[in-house]
Amino acid sequence: MTREKPPAYEQAVRLLGTRPHFRRELEQKLAARAYEESEVTPALDRLAGAGYLDDLATARSFVAQRLARGAEGKLKLKAELERRGASSAAVTAALIEIPDDDLEAARQAAAKWSRRGKSDPAALARHLAAKGFSRRAIGVVVRELGAGGEDFELDS
Repeated sequence: MTREKPPAYEQAVRLLGTRPHFRRELEQKLAARAYEESEVTPALDRLAGAGYLDDLATARSFVAQRLARGAEGKLKLKAELERRGASSAAVTAALIEIPDDDLEAARQAAAKWSRRGKSDPAALARHLAAKGFSRRAIGVVVRELGAGGEDFELDS
């Protein structure tokens, strides 16, 4: 006996029950489950109208959670929001409160990294770059830790 596919609205509610989603994320997931756009759009509009689908709130929550877990740079947060489907307006609004100067956050990430007994300056630079910190902050942090000397430069 095959189960009948639930309406798009019910499937979207189930997906939102696991974690907040961006509208585009839900559109993609529902499309992957063979729901027609003519059913998906009204379902998502209904959820948005009820306040359950809010890209801005989801983006802000995502950024707050990621920053609470540990230092990450603005570049990585922006890329992750975009990858997940946040609208450009939601990305901008969620990141506006994060200072452009990410030096202090990079210092915190480097301190956590170095507590693990690691000391390779190139590895530290790669680690910080993967966490989305600016090239300027990475260079300063590596020099401050004495890991690479004053002549340390990041690869282009």
